[in-house]
Amino acid sequence: MPVKLFLTPQLRTTLKQPLGILVRGSFFETMKRLKDMVTQERPLGIIAVGDTVSKNLVRSGFSPKLLIIDNKSKRKSTKPAKLPAGKIICVANPQGTITEEAEAAIEDALKGDQQVNIVVDGEEDLLTLVAIAHASENSYVIYGQPDEGIVVVKVTATKKAEVARIFDSMEKPSKAK
Repeated sequence: MPVKLFLTPQLRTTLKQPLGILVRGSFFETMKRLKDMVTQERPLGIIAVGDTVSKNLVRSGFSPKLLIIDNKSKRKSTKPAKLPAGKIICVANPQGTITEEAEAAIEDALKGDQQVNIVVDGEEDLLTLVAIAHASENSYVIYGQPDEGIVVVKVTATKKAEVARIFDSMEKPSKAK
């Protein structure tokens, strides 16, 4: 499970800011607002990152192409979600990292035509960036903003370039000499 990138302390602070539109409110408020956004913009696909947001989207009738979960909510273990999937892939991705395995799984899932659940042993938070990088433009990547609501990222060329700059500022593993 080679690690491709590590989160830096500076980026940890930066990434606390939403990458997209923060939709504040309760479950019902955020899901109603999201339904309105989907009706208006008709995204090519929806990708959910995080257990609570994945469960909420499915419960509200959405059918995300990709669900990325780690069976945790606010860093505490939760009962594994029963989410629909054509395929389930398990990957390792330690906290504060992006592994090659996780990135490859996301890239492959987004190329396919079946609904995929990626279950992460570790932490899925940074995989939001990978999902944005590999998603089709005009897709939505949706993740939770703890105690506030959900963040809806509309994937655009500009957003992909922003994510590429974040990747460039992350630490790379040092090569053994």
